[in-house]
Parts: sequence; C-alpha cells; structure tokens
Amino acid sequence: MLRAGALVALGGAVAPLTGCDLLDRDDEPPPPDALEPLVAESLALEAQHRAAAGATPALAGRLTPIAEAHRAHADELRRVIGRPAPSGTPAATPSGTPATEPGAVLAQLRRAEQQGRTNAAKACAGAPAERAALLGSIAAARATHVEALA
Repeated sequence: MLRAGALVALGGAVAPLTGCDLLDRDDEPPPPDALEPLVAESLALEAQHRAAAGATPALAGRLTPIAEAHRAHADELRRVIGRPAPSGTPAATPSGTPATEPGAVLAQLRRAEQQGRTNAAKACAGAPAERAALLGSIAAARATHVEALA
C-alpha cells in the first residue's frame, strides 16, 4: 500500500513536469523590442503631418516631406528590429483635434517634433552602438523638423 501511494505521489509529481513541454513553444512572438515605441511615434508623427497638410493645403508642400521622413524612419526602425511592416495596415491616426490656422498648426507640430526629438535622443543615449547611429540620425532629423516648422 505504501509503495502504491509512493508511486502515485511520484507519478503525480512527474506528470506536471512532462506537461511543461506543451507550454514551451517556438511559435510564441518574440518579446517587444526597445525601439518599438519609436516606430509607433514615427508613425504618429507622420499621421499628424499628413492630417495637418490635408487640413491646411497651404502647408502641404512644407509638411509632406517631413511626413515622408517619419515614414522612412519607421520603416528603417522596423528593419533593425527585424519585423516587417504589417501589410494593408493604414498609418496611425493623429491624436487630438488638429488646428486649422497655419500658425497654430505649425506650433502644434513643433511641440510634437520637440517631444519626438527628446524621445529619440534618450533612446540613442541608452542604445547599443549598432543602433546609436540610426537613433542619433532620427533625433537630428527631428531637431531639423523643429527648425523647418519655425
């Protein structure tokens, strides 16, 4: 009787361990990369510039190249992360209500670019060497955007 009880106890202890292999699957998504917030921010900045260009056509020639730069940054960040852009997914939508008066539009975009520059610079400072050049370039581009929107 004791032997049977010991075998049941031992079998009960071993059975859960063999079941762990069922949970250790290779098809789980990789953990989030530290650059993913910058991808999202680049897409949001692109969307803000495109929305502002649509709402204020007089600024479209000035804002469209900046929107395209943000799209290029998002694409390059995704490449570095090793995750392709989702197919058929629209760009991120801007948050808040866009201004329509050109001066207010530019001020709103400048604030967004300044925050983006700060975020990219912080990411650059903490990044490994193989990513620092890209992040430094993005921070510099965002600083240039601030000046272009002045």
